Amino acid sequence: MRRLERGAVIVLLVFTLGGNRAGAAAMSQAMDMNDAAAIGLLSLDQLEWRTLAPANSTVWQGEGWFGNDYDKLWARSEGEAFAGATDARAELFWDHAIARWWNVEIGGREDFGAGPARGWAAFGVRGLAPQRVDVEATLYAGAAGRTAARLKIEYELLFTQRLALQPEMEMNVYGRADPARDIGAGVADLEVGLRLRYELRREFAPYAGVVWARHYGASGNDLGAAAAGSNNFSLAVGLRVWF
Repeated sequence: MRRLERGAVIVLLVFTLGGNRAGAAAMSQAMDMNDAAAIGLLSLDQLEWRTLAPANSTVWQGEGWFGNDYDKLWARSEGEAFAGATDARAELFWDHAIARWWNVEIGGREDFGAGPARGWAAFGVRGLAPQRVDVEATLYAGAAGRTAARLKIEYELLFTQRLALQPEMEMNVYGRADPARDIGAGVADLEVGLRLRYELRREFAPYAGVVWARHYGASGNDLGAAAAGSNNFSLAVGLRVWF
């Protein structure tokens, strides 16, 4: 009798351990995250209409990437169409993760629209600073000894799962004047925006806000600045979409 009881206990232990191992294997397989899997995203963060005097403007800012958690091919474009003139840029980067929240970017940039096209080599960092502040800082080097730098900072304050307030600041600095493109040396422009967004869906969100922009020196005259050092305060209405 005791032998039968012992045999039953042994059989029960075997099935229990086997079941635990199978369950652990299934759980491990389910939780396995393939960091090398390639995915992509295309987003249009800003497609907006701004009220300006004497005319209005249309502004866009978008980006797309394809790659894995460590390496991505990253493309960005932004620009403004104003009173028949266009000022825009396109950038292409190789993006590599160097820390949990930070990436380095190496690539190039092309300016087009008003004035002659300009090409730049680019190096920058992008990441999440304390308090969940998004930071992009990029240095540029172009032909004829041209240099430039760009700093962009933004933050999202969530009121609900759908309603968010997004402050944003962008500054561009140039090492030398480029009269052909109406750019002065030093700080060329500074823009500060505040946008309130409501996500009808995660992928589709209308927003409204205010934008303050200042052009320094000779910069910005072709895009409506009345004089050097002029300020522009405008209302903005737009859409944010991603795929």
